[in-house]
Amino acid sequence: MAWGVPTRPPSSRVQALYELCRRTFPSPSSSAAPSSPPPASAVRAISSLMDTISPADVGLRDDNLEDGSGHGFFESSFMKGSARTARWAQPITYLHVYECDAFSIGIFCLPTSAVIPLHDHPGMTVLSKMIYGSMHVKSYDWIEPTVLASNQPVRLAKLHTDDVLTAPCPTTVLYPQSGGNLHSFTSVASCAVLDVLAPPYSEDAGRICTYYHDYPFSSFSAGRTKTVDSPDNYAWVEAINSPVNIYMRPGMYTGPTIQDRLS
Repeated sequence: MAWGVPTRPPSSRVQALYELCRRTFPSPSSSAAPSSPPPASAVRAISSLMDTISPADVGLRDDNLEDGSGHGFFESSFMKGSARTARWAQPITYLHVYECDAFSIGIFCLPTSAVIPLHDHPGMTVLSKMIYGSMHVKSYDWIEPTVLASNQPVRLAKLHTDDVLTAPCPTTVLYPQSGGNLHSFTSVASCAVLDVLAPPYSEDAGRICTYYHDYPFSSFSAGRTKTVDSPDNYAWVEAINSPVNIYMRPGMYTGPTIQDRLS
């Protein structure tokens, strides 16, 4: 099969994305072993298609979501009393496009200065396309084999990306073990990100999102581990065990409806 060649012309770019994902991502195995990432040619085909998607293709304008009204469905008393409320209380809107057990398609819309804190994607391949706007992305990959700090619950990770991305820019890809599997977003200007997660998060399957805090390499001792050559390229990362409440709300996806033609 030639990647990206449909059996008949799709009705929209969103439909084309769905059909390509259906052919690319198999349903996860019921075994505990993680599935292998898709072939590089398949990832390139999906990335190339996502590169062509504009706000209009998904029913958005670049001024859709600066409105700060509404109540996040993750809001709690934690948020009301937190010193981080000023940043994290910016309402992030999630537009659900499609989800099955093999992959999901969705859009995160962030007003200026909103934050999605550092989190992971266990056993997942994720493709992200900036549809409009600008955001700062910081991402890491774990150092393997695992390196722990002396007497501290932190693990060593290597910096993958620390940069501002402004649309239009190429689709980014992260893999289970590389590409910046742990990442955080801070919107520099109102922005929207189209995400394909394969497979999606699933508590039953053990793919649970964990949030983290990162510390400079100089913050902790690495014990018997040799000193790294470029400390600025490394960080100690600690899982946040208490609930992380993000001010997120569901929005109405107004783009083309997906037709499940491949069932």
